[in-house]
Amino acid sequence: MTSPKPTLLDTVALLRDYEPMGLIQGQVGAVVELLGDDQALVEFCDSNGETYAMPTLPMSALLRLAYERVAA
Repeated sequence: MTSPKPTLLDTVALLRDYEPMGLIQGQVGAVVELLGDDQALVEFCDSNGETYAMPTLPMSALLRLAYERVAA
């Protein structure tokens, strides 16, 4: 089974480090814009809600997070 692609406003986690922005694997962000089929603008915020990074990332670098039960 493959994980569904992230969609607008989905919560995602990084699958690998993104050194240009100082982001590391596992950091969590939100998709704020879809840029074609293979890229997304993702906003990363701290615990105070302050944005600290907003890179364009390939979909292959993102894992869509699920908070509810889904069929396998």
